Amino acid sequence: MPMGRVMGGLFTVCDWIWKMALVNILWILFTLTGFIVLGIIPATVALFTVVRKWNMKETDIPISRIFFNTYKKEFLHANLVGLLMGAIGFFLFIDYRLVMAIGGTVQYILSILLLILIGLYLITLLYLFPVYVHFELRFFQYFKYAFYIGTLNIHITILMVAVLLLLSFPLSVFPGFIPFFSVSLMSIVMMFGSTIAFKRIEKKQKKFSA
Repeated sequence: MPMGRVMGGLFTVCDWIWKMALVNILWILFTLTGFIVLGIIPATVALFTVVRKWNMKETDIPISRIFFNTYKKEFLHANLVGLLMGAIGFFLFIDYRLVMAIGGTVQYILSILLLILIGLYLITLLYLFPVYVHFELRFFQYFKYAFYIGTLNIHITILMVAVLLLLSFPLSVFPGFIPFFSVSLMSIVMMFGSTIAFKRIEKKQKKFSA
């Protein structure tokens, strides 16, 4: 193999390592800038905006500028989305605690129903950020689209979860990589899987409209 190709390949690998580390660090910094609670959702939206561009083959982009501009632009709206999802998650947690305190057959039945609701909530959460950065929708449509796309492509959803769990293992073994490659790697997996699901939905829509 020519030395030029080897060096080119090494440069590409190093370039992507740098890009992933950069967006991961930016995510941490901007999350802290918003005192975590107000920073984590807009920082995640900014992260997925960058990753979406990579997924659309826009690799030579000003990462820091796009991240900052998206964070600033989406700060309020993204936090409203996060507030609603957080409220739903909180109520599910309270319901879980209440159900666990009941006991008996009623507890068993309610536990199954609650686990189904939690599963649907997590599916919606898995697709919410990819949907948010990919589509221009009204507020509640983001949740509706994320839910429908996740449930209608359940095989992709299961595969995404499996890959995310596999990624979490080496990160738990080597926690030193977490500040550099945790959320960036996971967002790439989520955006890639979601894009496949988006294309499947679009293909079905074109088929039915033809």
